[in-house]
Amino acid sequence: MSRFHLLPLCALGAALLSPGLQAHGLWTEQRRGSVEVIYGHGAADDAFKGEKVSGSWAFDRAGRMIPITVQRLADQARLQPLKPPAVLAVALDNGAWSQTPDKKWVNQGRLQVPDSVHSLHTYKYSLAVYEEGAKLPPLEALKLVILPEVDPLLVGVGKPLPVRVLVDGKPAAGVKLIGDFRGAPHVISAETDAQGRAQVLVRNEGLNIIGAELYVPVANDANISERGLFASLTFLGQAHHE
Repeated sequence: MSRFHLLPLCALGAALLSPGLQAHGLWTEQRRGSVEVIYGHGAADDAFKGEKVSGSWAFDRAGRMIPITVQRLADQARLQPLKPPAVLAVALDNGAWSQTPDKKWVNQGRLQVPDSVHSLHTYKYSLAVYEEGAKLPPLEALKLVILPEVDPLLVGVGKPLPVRVLVDGKPAAGVKLIGDFRGAPHVISAETDAQGRAQVLVRNEGLNIIGAELYVPVANDANISERGLFASLTFLGQAHHE
């Protein structure tokens, strides 16, 4: 089993908070002949403004970048790489959100919602591995990322996949990982250790979506008090043959 190349990183020093906000996740799927960006929670996915997709990156098996465009629609987004990628990443900036005293959420910061009891800026990230033996390139644009430490396509269903979780490029301890974000979005499968490492059981023969969500405090910002981050790692649990 081939190992991916990861740079050594320092330990994460900032505390991570979880205020209990039930966030949507982000991942990509092959649908109707296109790579679609999916914004949802569990089995349900929702419409979203395609303009919220803030970046996308495609790479070949050797980690070389492939040109990619984003088709931003009123209710979704499609990714259009120049050729089939081995690795695909996408980022979505979901903007600032504030909770009002009556527990409703508004897509604005506390500068626009002065009576807010909780304000944060949310970001969603997705990493997909499509080809066996793919080399992971640097992924600095993903501020929260779940990195497989071995080739996820070679692990097999029912076996543990070692992963490492990075926040702002540094290993993050105590991050809870959801092993099947679409099928069982409330079930925690593992928690990262002091080096940001954990082992997550490969659940599905088809698409596996491993998810993580956390909150990072933000100091000296008049509009928000923290960042809300979500990341997914997707891959097929078993090779599909025509």
